Amino acid sequence: MPVIESEEHKALRAAVSALGHKYGRAYFTRTVEEGRPATELWSEAAKLGYLGVNLPEEHGGGGGGIAELSIVLEELGAAGCPLLLMVVSPAICGTVIARFGTDEQKRAWLPALADGTRIMAFGITEPDAGSNSHRITTTARRDPATGDWLLTGRKVFVSGVDIADATLIVGRTEDARTGRLKPCLFIVPRDTPGFQRHRIDMELSASEKQFELVLDDVRLPADALVGDEDAGLLQLFAGLNPERVMTAAFAIGMGRFALSRAVEYARERTVWKAPIGSHQAIAHPLAQAHIDLELARLMTQKAAHLYDAGDDVGAGEAANMAKYAAGEACVKAVDRAVHTLGGNGLTREFGLASLITAARVSRIAPVSREMILNYVSHQTLGLPKSY
Repeated sequence: MPVIESEEHKALRAAVSALGHKYGRAYFTRTVEEGRPATELWSEAAKLGYLGVNLPEEHGGGGGGIAELSIVLEELGAAGCPLLLMVVSPAICGTVIARFGTDEQKRAWLPALADGTRIMAFGITEPDAGSNSHRITTTARRDPATGDWLLTGRKVFVSGVDIADATLIVGRTEDARTGRLKPCLFIVPRDTPGFQRHRIDMELSASEKQFELVLDDVRLPADALVGDEDAGLLQLFAGLNPERVMTAAFAIGMGRFALSRAVEYARERTVWKAPIGSHQAIAHPLAQAHIDLELARLMTQKAAHLYDAGDDVGAGEAANMAKYAAGEACVKAVDRAVHTLGGNGLTREFGLASLITAARVSRIAPVSREMILNYVSHQTLGLPKSY
């Protein structure tokens, strides 16, 4: 795995950074206040080929991988305008369909996901399952008369359902041979009868809204199933590993934005005839934040490289570690940035106060830091399972 980024990746970073700064934090904040998605930025990023950079060229994408897509998200975040649905639409849903979808599903979805004209949400979390995806109860059964699927269940904390053309739902089918339930993925169009959404009232400031979904005998055609009915967890984690990598990139970008604001302030703010950044009490915490973000980025790059190379097992371990490291680094960077600015860190002018809550999300979603520690202690270190 290369430790130093290629010239192509450096060029991609520079180009995306220029796009991000063209819009900036003020634009992003305005979309949040207006309660709408960042449509203009999404459309321009798509037009420039950034949204679909990870999708196959034969289906309108850039032919790259999660490594390239994570660079796009990180740089937009570092410019103060991250696109959360990049984690979901091209990274999770696009990747799953590209790897396991039928030819018709690929033709119908991948070009539109790449050019931004269609968006797909992802529903996995349930009220009574939480971090334990093995307890998912959303169930799909076949109608023997038609071959259709009937999907029933509930999902929570699903981002962007109101603007998504469809939601990729994680359900379970019953194996007639064993009687056990196994995970499967279904494409559910937004206006399908029986598919209801209820907005969750969040204090988190974000342009993407959160929803609870209710599926009441939602009837889907046989071709709504993505991939092989018997593939189970393989297909599920084909989407979850990119999700963790992209969440890490999201957190690193957010942390970099906060740190850059703090560094700029520390250079200019003068007390007792010296910039406050000349004092170690200010400089050292910011330097530590930078180190932590850079280390998290290295692990994120490793996870993306392993995933793009087809090493799903190795990518699973690295993606979890990357998500953990980036979440911790982001929270610390935001906290130290706000503290550097003092009272100014809580003003609207500097755009840091809203990140205090947003940074916590990188520790909580899509999997909590405690569950990652469980994974590493059990899967990597071989310690007895605690749950």
